Amino acid sequence: MILRMADVSKTYRGRSGEVVALERINLSVDTGQFVAIQGPSGCGKSTLLLIAGGLLAPDSGTVHIGETEPFSQSAEQRARLRAEKIGFVFQQFHLIPYLNVIENILTPVLAGNAADAAQRADQLLARFGLSDRRNHVPAELSTGERQRTAMARALLNEPQLLLADEPTGNLDGENAQTVLDDLAEFSESGGAVLLVTHDSAAAQRAGRTIVMQNGCQTNPQPIVNDV
Repeated sequence: MILRMADVSKTYRGRSGEVVALERINLSVDTGQFVAIQGPSGCGKSTLLLIAGGLLAPDSGTVHIGETEPFSQSAEQRARLRAEKIGFVFQQFHLIPYLNVIENILTPVLAGNAADAAQRADQLLARFGLSDRRNHVPAELSTGERQRTAMARALLNEPQLLLADEPTGNLDGENAQTVLDDLAEFSESGGAVLLVTHDSAAAQRAGRTIVMQNGCQTNPQPIVNDV
């Protein structure tokens, strides 16, 4: 099992009181699976993805990425776990504006020492049709090219799990289908995908869809006990 979340809950506390973002969420994603989390804005989808990626600790429940409990580790260990096993794809791309395409793709290893990273980056440039954009900064790219750059960056470290938060939200129909094709190809090649979306058409590309409303699963998944 690549990702397992059991009885995960999260509440935000603010001046206006408490807001329950997630309530007893059970979710598992394994090798070769493409799972969509669908629901309206504010239903807890993005919070779920942040917890799944080891970026936000739940108030209760357990999270395993492979055999590791990320929230029992130090921040440095969690960062290493994310770098080794997880790729992130966001609606807003989060490219660094002063770096060119190849530098953005290589950002996951800039602080490390991956000898073959440059070769993999070149392969990803070719795969996503970005070779002629190698030295362009994000402001010089189309929206679709920026998303393809973000996808290449997510795949650089050959992750086991891709977490995608509304990756088609800023794209036209053709580019949206390209991103969904890439996610499907990743799962079909043995990776695991967790896609957060409010778009029913995007969710239909997944093999399994979990629907959320007000922080709860409307079609609950059983707890998987093996890790």
